[in-house]
Amino acid sequence: MIRTVDLRGRSLSKAQYNAELPRATLNVAEAMLLIEPILERVKNGTQADLIALAQEFDGVTPASIRVPQTALDQALSQLDPAIRTALELSISRITKVHNDQLRTSTTTTVVDGGTVTEKWIPVDRVGLYVPGGRAVYPSSVMMNVIPAQIAKVQSIAVASPPQKDFGGLPHPTILATCALLGITEVYAVGGAQAIALFAYGMEGVCEKADLVTGPGNIYVAAAKRALRGIIGIDSEAGPTEIAVLADSSAIAADVAADLISQAEHDEVAASVLVTDSESLIEKVRASLERLVPLAMNKDRIRIALTGQQSAFVLVDDLDHGLKVVDAYAAEHLEIHTRNASEVARRVNNAGAIFVGDWSPVSLGDYLAGSNHVLPTGGQAWFGSGLGVHTFLRAQQVVEYSETALSEVANNVVAIANQEGLSAHGDAIKVRF
Repeated sequence: MIRTVDLRGRSLSKAQYNAELPRATLNVAEAMLLIEPILERVKNGTQADLIALAQEFDGVTPASIRVPQTALDQALSQLDPAIRTALELSISRITKVHNDQLRTSTTTTVVDGGTVTEKWIPVDRVGLYVPGGRAVYPSSVMMNVIPAQIAKVQSIAVASPPQKDFGGLPHPTILATCALLGITEVYAVGGAQAIALFAYGMEGVCEKADLVTGPGNIYVAAAKRALRGIIGIDSEAGPTEIAVLADSSAIAADVAADLISQAEHDEVAASVLVTDSESLIEKVRASLERLVPLAMNKDRIRIALTGQQSAFVLVDDLDHGLKVVDAYAAEHLEIHTRNASEVARRVNNAGAIFVGDWSPVSLGDYLAGSNHVLPTGGQAWFGSGLGVHTFLRAQQVVEYSETALSEVANNVVAIANQEGLSAHGDAIKVRF
């Protein structure tokens, strides 16, 4: 069901490890060419164009692109009480964790009379994308909205694809979650056209956003790449991935269940087990053969597990395994080893780390309090998951007195002249 890659006795570079553990191939550049007409159509279009795009791509005709408040209220009133209780608990935990991510202003006194203050300012307006289609993701509403609210973003809009089964509205659980969080500006629009709507705005429909966040399919990722600079983005989200670093102490059925949980998302989802135990691999393989046929999405899971992006990886020992998972930089990394907490502290590159038998990725998806919008495709080498920081900008405020400036005036002039920018120096000299 899943291939084995034997890296024992091989010390490789980051690039070489990633050649051995390829991810699913997604041609975002090709997708960018396909969406160009859509972006132009939205940029120069009207609500009628958005409705036509919904007909074309979603197979439904929304009555309007903006979701009416009555639909939000109705979705919340009809929400299953058990789901509402779970969502409210998740909201409270996500809020608790993200409240501690707030930044504070810092003032540095460089010299007497000379200070530099760094302050953190929220972006003015954000567009948050919540995917639809194969599954409904109220969790993605919470993961995007709550950090933006804590950052004190003044204007927050949500877009989610219109659903044929719900009369052209986004899924009612999405709408109910928006209502729970006090979000009133929601649009029934999906895919690249949603990103374009936020990037360009549309008169009489939607105001332009400054930043767009949230996961989506390859066309959403392509639109983010194409429009970056017109808008800020969080990242280009690719297929989900889980890596598990385990030794012989790991419980095979738990590991197998966690690999399956991410394979369930998508046929190109990646599930990777890195271990020095051949015995564990055989036990996990047996568990997969037993558990996959029982899963609701068994066909999708089997395709994901048999794809090139999934593998059992044999390594020499734990140190070797740490090098492999650091090179891979998984979106989700689980640690199933002896002294798991200590091992987790040695990991450098991962979107989020889940430590020990009782911290599965599924917990992080919903109720750990952490954020599940995480860097994929190796972006954890340089990026981080969504958080309050995503919606804040650092701004420096410089304030010097006459005396403080006079003390360094000659030095400023000297550097300016060295760089051939004499007017910079003149702007100092004129003051004295």
